[in-house]
Amino acid sequence: MKDSLKKELIIGAAGSAICVLWHHLLTKKMMQLAMDRVAPQDRSNGKMRVSGSPEMIETTEIVKKAAGQLEKSGCDVVEITAHDGISLIGHWCPCEEPKRTIVAMHGWRSSWSHDFGLIADFWRNNHCSVLYAEQRGQNNSGGDHMSLGLLERYDCLAWTNWINEKTGKSIPIYLAGVSMGATSVLMASELELPDNVFGIAADSAFTSLHAIWKHVSESNLHIPYALHKTGADRMCKKRIQMDADAASTTEALKHCQIPVLFVHGTDDHFVPVEMTYENYKACTSEKRLLIVPGADHCMSYLVGKSTYERIAKEFWEFCEQRKKNP
Repeated sequence: MKDSLKKELIIGAAGSAICVLWHHLLTKKMMQLAMDRVAPQDRSNGKMRVSGSPEMIETTEIVKKAAGQLEKSGCDVVEITAHDGISLIGHWCPCEEPKRTIVAMHGWRSSWSHDFGLIADFWRNNHCSVLYAEQRGQNNSGGDHMSLGLLERYDCLAWTNWINEKTGKSIPIYLAGVSMGATSVLMASELELPDNVFGIAADSAFTSLHAIWKHVSESNLHIPYALHKTGADRMCKKRIQMDADAASTTEALKHCQIPVLFVHGTDDHFVPVEMTYENYKACTSEKRLLIVPGADHCMSYLVGKSTYERIAKEFWEFCEQRKKNP
């Protein structure tokens, strides 16, 4: 009897140890995918599994063509140093007779040309000079890790300062981002931005690191996030020396003092549209909301182009009139 009980205890302890190890390894792989420049080597179709939408990663010919055209448009490659010393690369595309300048922040595991190729002509045709940033931990910018907005918000500020040093403060600046880039510009809203930052446009932003990790874990990977939260916190801090809850989009928006245009597609399989509703509700500044029926993640411009362009121009006009008549 005693031997039988002892055997059961040993088996139970071994099972528990295996379970703990499995959760640790899974959390480690999730954090590598979420934050590391070099993703796990076996992440074939990883973005599809995380997003839950095979269609989202099937880059259409029109997106590829637009990205290629933007890459060949003659933008100047520029470099600055971030607040923590890493190199940040940007692509400066000035236009003739500019009315405004846009700082464009791309999304997670993406690129400046992919995320903004479609909208580049609209910006150019409406007298917008654009600084297309390459996000830290991705592509040609330095850093070994992405931070999903926690550090990128300071990079937004650095790029606005670079623009003002280059062009002066006479032209309005707008921060624009998609996905993680949208979260970055919204988190930047609570920083001490230059006076000529007139507004922010955020397409498909999430509310916080824990919120998006929880959504991906439970909705797309079907794994309870409670099993990973503590480990995710620890691994996040080890990577960027900052807690995952050091900042959030919703908290930043409670202190925002400039107008914000929120954009999201109803069929987003990566960042649920409900997160933009939460962000919109949290925002204490003047705000606009554009929800595009049928649009998947960061596809609102492609799906609802005419409405998107009309709302964007109205937003610029509102922000610029607001500054003229405070």
